[in-house]
Amino acid sequence: MCPSHSRPAAASASALTTAAYISFVPIGIANVLLGPLLPTLSARWSLNYAQSGALFTAQYIAGTVAVAWSGAVVSWRGYRFAMKSGILLMSAGLAVLLLGPKWLGVLSIAGYGGGIGIAVPAANLMVAELNPARRAATLNWLNFYWSAGAVACPFLVAAATRIQRMPLFLIVVSGFALIVAAGIHGMPANLAEPASPANDRTKLVPLIRSQLRVFLILAVLFFIYVGTENGFGGWVASFARSLGSVSSARSQITPSFFYASLMLGRWLAPLLLRFDTEIRLVRIGLLLACAGAAGLLSAHGWLGVVVSACAAGLGLSYVYPITISLLSKEFGSASARIGSIMFVLANIGGGLLPWLVGLVSNRSGTLKTGLLIPLCGCALMFGLYLRLRDWGPTQVRRGALLDA
Repeated sequence: MCPSHSRPAAASASALTTAAYISFVPIGIANVLLGPLLPTLSARWSLNYAQSGALFTAQYIAGTVAVAWSGAVVSWRGYRFAMKSGILLMSAGLAVLLLGPKWLGVLSIAGYGGGIGIAVPAANLMVAELNPARRAATLNWLNFYWSAGAVACPFLVAAATRIQRMPLFLIVVSGFALIVAAGIHGMPANLAEPASPANDRTKLVPLIRSQLRVFLILAVLFFIYVGTENGFGGWVASFARSLGSVSSARSQITPSFFYASLMLGRWLAPLLLRFDTEIRLVRIGLLLACAGAAGLLSAHGWLGVVVSACAAGLGLSYVYPITISLLSKEFGSASARIGSIMFVLANIGGGLLPWLVGLVSNRSGTLKTGLLIPLCGCALMFGLYLRLRDWGPTQVRRGALLDA
């Protein structure tokens, strides 16, 4: 490609990647909102552990349907339209969450979950396709911005709760999302998006059959990872509160330490990938996540919970972006359509595993029993990543994804 053509393409890639980065800040806030808000909602609506866990299921059932629809939206109108539509739906759900009775609140949770389900797959796959030489690095940066929103969320929830302005806080976040959607809508129409998957005539069934082992391992990883992350982030505030010695304010900000560690790890990942392979980095991280999960189960005070949450977050930070990178590398132009399957599985896991944590905890009478589920999730993912050593095409050379 001649320089005169490569410059506009590079400018388009940079602009669209930046738009995706910015959009992931409010998406990160909304995605983890239910965790720090759960003690408030449980008291407001008189919910037990199982009923509280069902709120995650409502969010992720809607998200699963939306993820399945996301691929069709991208094929119909492109990545930008899918991102904009999802963010608008998310904004509407956030705005009315606490403005009515319980049924409206649950509907709102489903609404913003659906918006996230449309926007997130489109943004991840768009960024992966726009940056083929630096997929792992740019996907880690994308999820770094998600983590920034996730880190801020518990502190903002705690502050809004303290001054009794939670509905106002949700409206402000909704307005922020609305501004982001307007910004994406207002971007120049001539920006070059990646080719729509509708133009890809690759037959999926033969492709999946030819790489069935790869497909199955990735499918399980997507399913387990999001459920495991939500199991930690969604329940750690309630777990801290259940210890009895932790104040309400401290328990509400506890998830921030988990998400701050996710953010730190995703900031470090592009640097670390200069010296090690993607797969080995994930293996080391998952060992650390297992240690953090085990530490959480043995914690008796707030400091122990915070240290364990930080270890778990740092260990998990590399897993999702690198798994998406492997999906894009393995399936190439078909990754958008196969990604729809993977993100559906991710949303099913994201809703099912936190609900199981609540169900098991409710039946056993203690959250420690339920939190064995995320620990098992970390161990299973480590075992699956050990299986990746035979994947010649995905065993990238050190720093290969970080060409300047």
